[in-house]
Amino acid sequence: MDNDIILKALAHPFRRDVLAWLKEPEKHFAAQAHPLEMGVCASQFDHRGLAQSSVSAHLATLASADLVTTRRVGQWVFYKRNEETIAAFRAALSGL
Repeated sequence: MDNDIILKALAHPFRRDVLAWLKEPEKHFAAQAHPLEMGVCASQFDHRGLAQSSVSAHLATLASADLVTTRRVGQWVFYKRNEETIAAFRAALSGL
């Protein structure tokens, strides 16, 4: 876990929103055709006011910081919060 990479990933409000939405996917992505247990499909974020390319870049940043996990199924990529990394980061912050 690299705290600097995580802090940079959390610097953008859209990425913080993504993590909040993924915490309660049933509340924010109930219309998704696939089961939410798989994660949230990247296409579900497109209607949040950003272009698909911007959404993809933000999701890639979160994935590279290990804040989300990805699962590819065919042409789709599904995202879930990485609770282990988030908990470790929070613990590291509380130790400062």
